[in-house]
Amino acid sequence: MKLAHLADVHLGFRQYHRLTSQGINQREADVAGAFRRTVDDLIETAPDIILIAGDLFNSVRPTNAAILHSFGQFRRLREALPSVPVVIVAGNHDTPRSIETGTILRLFEAVPGVRVVAEEPRDLVFEELDLSVTCVPHSAWMYDPRPTLAPPRGTRFRVAVTHGEVAGVLPRDAGAVEYGGAVFEPDELNADGWDYVALGHYHVAHQVRENAWYCGALEYVSTNPWGELRDEKREGRERQKGWLLVDLAERAKVEFRSIPLARAVVDLSPIHAAGLSPAEIDAAIVARVDDVAGGIDDQIVRQVVYDVPRPLARDLDHARIRDLKARALHYHLDLRRPQEQRAVGVGAPGQRQTLSELLADYLRRRPIDADVNRDRLVTLGERYMHEVEQALREE
Repeated sequence: MKLAHLADVHLGFRQYHRLTSQGINQREADVAGAFRRTVDDLIETAPDIILIAGDLFNSVRPTNAAILHSFGQFRRLREALPSVPVVIVAGNHDTPRSIETGTILRLFEAVPGVRVVAEEPRDLVFEELDLSVTCVPHSAWMYDPRPTLAPPRGTRFRVAVTHGEVAGVLPRDAGAVEYGGAVFEPDELNADGWDYVALGHYHVAHQVRENAWYCGALEYVSTNPWGELRDEKREGRERQKGWLLVDLAERAKVEFRSIPLARAVVDLSPIHAAGLSPAEIDAAIVARVDDVAGGIDDQIVRQVVYDVPRPLARDLDHARIRDLKARALHYHLDLRRPQEQRAVGVGAPGQRQTLSELLADYLRRRPIDADVNRDRLVTLGERYMHEVEQALREE
């Protein structure tokens, strides 16, 4: 008995400013392509059931293109695998703040073989598979009383599906966990009572227990792809996105199925600019770019440069930087000023984030509607907060 476990598809995700020839945001098209390739792989592997553990869409109000694309892919699944049920559990991005608003996921209830669990916990029984699936959507964790995950009796296989963060099991510096998710304790999963626990919300494939996994996302769909790269390296799956094929008959034997990506996400080796001239920094930037296998054209690239005072930043070769930005889908030159120091405790040095840095970090992670330009929002937030800081210093 094999099940497919995928999550965090985030259809409708938009990032950066480039459009396709059809006028669609390029990253939205990349995410749609990843889902299409995943459906291709699902059809090829033909699992007995498909579980989507939350965040099918990036927003409670996804774009028309995202809705149409998702319907097209589910139709392909039904035509190729007519007897394979699909279970969709709502994640935080799929869940409106007001219950009266309703969720877009209800549309899929009209598709034969698709079951949607969006608000209350629900046990689904598939007699032909001798399988029960207990579904706990995001909203169920947000209100009292908390759900109790108790495996139902009467079937050979018992699976739980939920979306949120298992407290204390992810690396403390995990970069691929977004704000806004539900948090629950490991004991609340009651993992030992299930044949398998399918989790969503963390964007990197990660084993929580012997039989409990996050499958990760199908693309880089967070505001911190650089943190995802770090987490993937720690998991031994650097630059790999995909889904999990789980064999319940073999004590939850798990196979990671990698999905080809539309483009690379590259975090260049940082440059430490203390003591360097503008020309030397320019040369280091070019050297890092030249070392990228296959080049940076149409890729997503970040270059961090530490210890760059504002006067030094103004003297860099900005014409060359504009050329790099034109070549890449996104080239982010992250110039970081020498860090301010403060005393912590008894004379111990510590680092202090500015208010604008704290706000920018929050805005890069906070879930927002698909029609909001995140880069512009962050830029405006940083500018306004910097003006506030300047005013406070002048008082």
